Amino acid sequence: MVILSSPRYLGLEIRVNSGRHSATLCKNELFVPIWNPMSLLRSTFIRLSQNAPIRRFSESSTLGRRMSSRFVAGFRIEDAMAAAHALGSQGLAVTLDSLGENVATPDQARQAAQVYHWLLDAIAPSQLDANVSLKLTQMGMDLSPALAEEIVAGLVQHASIIGSFVRVDMEGTAYTQATIDMVRRLHAKPEFRGHVGIVIQAYLRRSADDIAALLSDGIRIRLCKGAYKEPPDLAFPDKADVDRNYIALMQMLLPSGVFHGIATHDPAMIQATKRFAREQKIGLSTFEFQMLYGIRRDLQRSLVQEGYRVRVYVPFGDEWYPYFMRRLAERPANVLFLARNFFRK
Repeated sequence: MVILSSPRYLGLEIRVNSGRHSATLCKNELFVPIWNPMSLLRSTFIRLSQNAPIRRFSESSTLGRRMSSRFVAGFRIEDAMAAAHALGSQGLAVTLDSLGENVATPDQARQAAQVYHWLLDAIAPSQLDANVSLKLTQMGMDLSPALAEEIVAGLVQHASIIGSFVRVDMEGTAYTQATIDMVRRLHAKPEFRGHVGIVIQAYLRRSADDIAALLSDGIRIRLCKGAYKEPPDLAFPDKADVDRNYIALMQMLLPSGVFHGIATHDPAMIQATKRFAREQKIGLSTFEFQMLYGIRRDLQRSLVQEGYRVRVYVPFGDEWYPYFMRRLAERPANVLFLARNFFRK
């Protein structure tokens, strides 16, 4: 037996045996047959992202905050704006995200929205190419879809007044259709057109049909691979299939005449996008690559030097734990990256 990880305070132990594979997660034994160690790590991090006791510990600990700092810009609006200005000085656009999801009361939803109003107020005089991204569960979707739509409509109205933009993030498949429907309703209002967009996940089997519907409305789309655990009847389980679908969806987006974001750190997906744009004579100003704060900074800079538009997603706030775990789930190699760099200044 080989112990890959055993943080005693987490209660997490991943074990690999010659005859059987298993994971122990917070003392509840899970026997998960695996064919790919990365798949097991991904599942483990997704489960950890949903673990409330570990989340409470991590978000209150100095160690947890230090580990998260690579992928999270800080805990206050001032931290996020400082990061945005630093990125802007390198020719990078930014999307600001106040981390949080699944609020428990309407007051919490309105308080979360107020942070976004403050962000939009900070963006207006900044001369940055900046917008904001939010989650519907943070805006009260679980409490009342009508409340969430009212709150998001107020933010889109604010963004339209200052010439900015609100991206509605995509969460698990329980929210997919409701998210699409709400964005389409908001975008249909003449004063909101062009000021609200959405995220589509390439690992979902339904995404081609969703993109076709959204393009018929002229809605801006951020294409990503996806970071939630979904059953195989809803999502492609194999990376090769996700990659193929990502390329097919990218090829739907780029010629559409709508400005979209191609969100990836995968060199193969980036090269496929470059090649398609070149072959189809699609101008570099008609789309942008989007990447996450703290990941592949070298690639971000090199794309800007090549003349591509690049936007960096800048998350901040105290509720960073689920986001951080999903970043590790997307790319388990980030664990090794953190381990190598943890003691570096």
